[in-house]
Amino acid sequence: MADDNFVDVFVVGGGVNGASVARDAVGRGYSVMLAEMNDLASGTSSAATKLVHGGLRYLEHYEFRLVHEALAEREVLWANAPHIIWPLRFVLPHHKGLRPAAILRAGLAMYDYMGGRRLLPPTKTLNLRTHETGKPLKGDYRTGFEYSDCWVDDARFVVLNARDAANRGADVRVRTKVTSVRRDGGQWAIEMRDAEGAVSQVRAGLIVNAAGPWVDSVINGVMGKNGRPNVRLVKGSHIVVHKLYEHDRCYIFQNADGRIIFAIPYEQDFTLIGTTDLDYHDDPKDVKISDAETDYLCSAASEYFARPVTREQIAWTYSGVRPLFDDGASAAQEATRDYVLKLDGSAAEGAAINVFGGKLTTSRRLAEAVVEKIEDVLGKKGPAWTKIAKLPGGEFEPLAFAAEVRRLAMDYGWLPQKFAHRLMRLYGTRARAILGQAGSLQDLGTHFGADLYAAEVDYLVANEWARTAQDVLWRRTKLGLRVGPAEVERLEGYLAEVRFA
Repeated sequence: MADDNFVDVFVVGGGVNGASVARDAVGRGYSVMLAEMNDLASGTSSAATKLVHGGLRYLEHYEFRLVHEALAEREVLWANAPHIIWPLRFVLPHHKGLRPAAILRAGLAMYDYMGGRRLLPPTKTLNLRTHETGKPLKGDYRTGFEYSDCWVDDARFVVLNARDAANRGADVRVRTKVTSVRRDGGQWAIEMRDAEGAVSQVRAGLIVNAAGPWVDSVINGVMGKNGRPNVRLVKGSHIVVHKLYEHDRCYIFQNADGRIIFAIPYEQDFTLIGTTDLDYHDDPKDVKISDAETDYLCSAASEYFARPVTREQIAWTYSGVRPLFDDGASAAQEATRDYVLKLDGSAAEGAAINVFGGKLTTSRRLAEAVVEKIEDVLGKKGPAWTKIAKLPGGEFEPLAFAAEVRRLAMDYGWLPQKFAHRLMRLYGTRARAILGQAGSLQDLGTHFGADLYAAEVDYLVANEWARTAQDVLWRRTKLGLRVGPAEVERLEGYLAEVRFA
């Protein structure tokens, strides 16, 4: 940057919206700083159902613009990050007494038509009495509909957007809390405090408030405003159980209360079930699944699966708070999932763009919309560019993932196949930066359980802002499902040595 004490754009929040905005803006030529008070993706952005999807149920709420935009983004994002995004097939069993089969068929036809599919296969009808996806289900489910959407490793999607932003010149600061901002001579004077308590200042031409569930806290606290709340906090919880079935399809189940839940193959040995939709009024940092939510998810899944889902099968749970724009909807599940951007101020006095709502699937398009507003205030620089730009590690074609895994396993003949697959899924072509010149597992350094070695941990610390065991085991990877307390303690000790070396 030309001036270390001034940036064009200062982004508050290191979730998917903040990281995507920082990446787009710096790639167009603006100087950018991003501050996240915790770890990247430590809030809502790592607590999603982890889908890149149009949102089939949003059609019922007439969210046609959102669904169309989201559907169009599926193959765009898949092409940009084929290591962490991949296609899935979803099976929707027809449940007598709920939505009629004709309605389901019509909705899926619209879903296919609006989607701009090129590589994703279309919807088809299944006979669940003979098809393999019917075997785990109760015998009274006869007809199902199979359609396409995509999966994303949500936390890694955020980290890779931030990594690409930093590669292009953005200053990304994690565990750095913005403590005050004020307008001063047509700019913003911003003060921050890092995890060690050190205070720093920077000036900015424009602020993007992408603080997610804390967006109102930034407006009414840090920025000193005193307005009405803009967001409706809605809690979503998930359970992860030991694998319920052997095939690779997902299920989308209708419930009598009008909601739907998903059951999705997860991390090879598990099934992910979620989500709930409940209004939330407490501190977002304290969110966790309730007994009632656990019972709801077990009961809803057991309505379909022949073998009941019980608490004893649960390996892990997680919860997040969606910061939906408060549109006055009467029920949490009816509140809009669309994003809303509000510009406050002008170039003459210092402008702020407040970001409300949004979802993983539309984060790239949201960022483009934010940068268009930045251009209105600060003047236009470079053109839009992210639609065809690969995220780090994704430098191969969407259908070439299996070939890339084979190539990695061939180049490192000592590497177990499952380990090669995991590294490629997380890091794509950057897996070779972790493996380097290693000629054996022992060459990867200290072993922390499962297939986690020091070489990978060192890479995450040096390149992906990982600082704690939780960063490594739950956000950069999901190896927390496979390691025990003693291994976590050993990893924490290693990370402390690295930090203070």
